[in-house]
Amino acid sequence: MPPRDVVFPAGRQALYEHHRYSPAVRADGFLFVSGQVGSREDGSPEPDFEAQVRLAFANLQATLRAAGCSLDDIVDVTTFHTDPERQFDTVLAVKDDMFPQAPYPSWTALGVTWLAGFDFEIKVVARLPRTG
Repeated sequence: MPPRDVVFPAGRQALYEHHRYSPAVRADGFLFVSGQVGSREDGSPEPDFEAQVRLAFANLQATLRAAGCSLDDIVDVTTFHTDPERQFDTVLAVKDDMFPQAPYPSWTALGVTWLAGFDFEIKVVARLPRTG
């Protein structure tokens, strides 16, 4: 089996090494992105919920850019929420900013009880750009 083709966003490799996982892996024309959270530079959660969701999307975009992708390349989204009923309207508003028009990626939202101090996490699968 060939080694994993791992993608690291700029400036965050230490975080992934510390927790022993890859931020994204290229495979068979797709990019599989690990869950991204709204972490500040020091790794702590952004306390304001909407700002935390926006920061999670910014961290996602940084990972996508490192692989030559953008939000337009996303085909599948999974989000995790610690209090879906209270948080859903905020998440929808941010999601609508990120994906303003159809066609939209598929999306699964899950309520969870723990996200290591965070309240929102997003993981995606994206198409890799075709090369010559």
